[in-house]
Amino acid sequence: MLTELRIENFAIIDKLELEFSSGLIIFTGETGAGKSIIMDALEMLLGGRADATVLRSNAERASVEGGFKLSPANQAPVLEILKREDLLDDENFVTLARDVRREGRSTARINGRTVNVTLLKEIGKYLVDIHGQTEHLSILDPHTHLGLLDRFANIEPLLTTYRKSYSSLQAVRRELGGLRATQADSKRRIEMLTFQVEEIESARIKPGEDEELRLERDRLANSESLASNAQEALQLLDDGAPETPAITDQMGRVVTALAAIAHADTKKTELSNLAENLFENLADIAHELRDYLEIIEYNPKRLEEVEERLDLLHRLMRKYGGTLETVIKFGRETRSELETISSAAEKIGELEIKETALLKELSERAAALSEKRKTTATLLSKSVETELDDLKMASAHFSVDFQTRPDPSGLPLGGGPAAKNTRLAFDGTGYDRVEFLIAPNPGEGLKPLAKIASGGETSRLMLALKNTLARADQIPSLVFDEIDQGIGGRVGGVVGQKLWKLGRMHQVFCITHLPQLAAFGDQHYRVQKVVNQSRTTSTVTRMQGQERILELAQMLGEVTEGTLRSAHEILQSAQQTITPP
Repeated sequence: MLTELRIENFAIIDKLELEFSSGLIIFTGETGAGKSIIMDALEMLLGGRADATVLRSNAERASVEGGFKLSPANQAPVLEILKREDLLDDENFVTLARDVRREGRSTARINGRTVNVTLLKEIGKYLVDIHGQTEHLSILDPHTHLGLLDRFANIEPLLTTYRKSYSSLQAVRRELGGLRATQADSKRRIEMLTFQVEEIESARIKPGEDEELRLERDRLANSESLASNAQEALQLLDDGAPETPAITDQMGRVVTALAAIAHADTKKTELSNLAENLFENLADIAHELRDYLEIIEYNPKRLEEVEERLDLLHRLMRKYGGTLETVIKFGRETRSELETISSAAEKIGELEIKETALLKELSERAAALSEKRKTTATLLSKSVETELDDLKMASAHFSVDFQTRPDPSGLPLGGGPAAKNTRLAFDGTGYDRVEFLIAPNPGEGLKPLAKIASGGETSRLMLALKNTLARADQIPSLVFDEIDQGIGGRVGGVVGQKLWKLGRMHQVFCITHLPQLAAFGDQHYRVQKVVNQSRTTSTVTRMQGQERILELAQMLGEVTEGTLRSAHEILQSAQQTITPP
């Protein structure tokens, strides 16, 4: 619900800060005092039109900010949006803000972060329903009617069972679609896949094989020079020549000499050890060179085999991936796809049988949903018409229109032979398309709610619907403007009682000129226009105690002892009406 509203430099409002509680909140005041301006500001806050015309004279910026406490009814969808957009600060509260500048640029914010107006509208529709300003009137949207009817009917258990089967059918159809698409091009596809699998699998590739082969190729291609260089190095290290002793022999003498030095001068022990290690390393090198000479061979045939193998591997990598690992993976996936295609016909047959069974099951569950809805729709119509009768719209008729749409791939209808070939479009809610219709006056015929022209009729109809659907409607804050249009004091009392009753389940704001209606308010605010230093400003004052009686008397006409007494009686009567005996 709306807990705080701050308005600054908006039309004739200079600066206004209001705090609201739950229940019925009444705004009264003379025509032009600024009551509807407050609602205009709230509408802008929820994503409505914003331009420089709303700015107070000489102001550079107009701003509106509202704090909303989330209720169990709207918390889940609001939190989903906030988490999706990374705007969540508090799971129980959300703050909306809107600024308009003199040049016409507007800024929207949620929890202090700038957002686009579309997001403001998306979240605003879960917070407030404004009646009398059809731009924000959610119940005029036919897309909301089925959900309202279902919640009124407490149809959730049936709907949950239906949706379980619906999800199963969607999964089967997705799998079928993929298999059929694959099968449609299966012959050519099988030929191509078979070739690819055979080409890859016949190569018997091993991971890292290409790197090993490249090393072997380089060794074979350079075998003569490798052997020559290895032999020369070994000759110098270990064999030597008559005129040139072997390096290891000479190094042995160095080691002996340094050992003698270290024996006499212990400070040179480390140098002696270093020489001994070097001698051992030279011996290891010589040993390695002998082993290396044994594996080096001049083998043109093996070199040709390695080159051919590398060419094959490079060709496969060019076709199926940049590495041997990618080629191996491609081969596995291709083999899997080939096996799937080969068994597709059998799998399709199994899935088609499953699809038929699920369609039959869904058809039965959708029929049960439809029957429950139609039974409830009759009760809903009677209840709304009873409410309208109380609101002096006795001639109005309300109806719930049910429509279906044929679809060759839809749900089959049960029943006799005529229905056997009939299939209906369906979704996660069944096959019913629901819209609320109203005939406000005799002879006009039933029309969609959005076609109602009169603001007063719209507001009273909305009140009748809201009272009937109070527990089904998940929007916590409702605004009724113009609801007293064309009605007198007696009906005003009835409207007030119904609004108060609605205020037990929702936060309800109402602008009214009828004291009989205003007397039912849990909170009562007077909106007044004052002129100070040639500037007109709208002020809002909380009416309580004697001030409230005075305000009700002024709504009746000139303040006299008689109007004061009548105001007191109206307030007392309202309290008696809503207070249980």
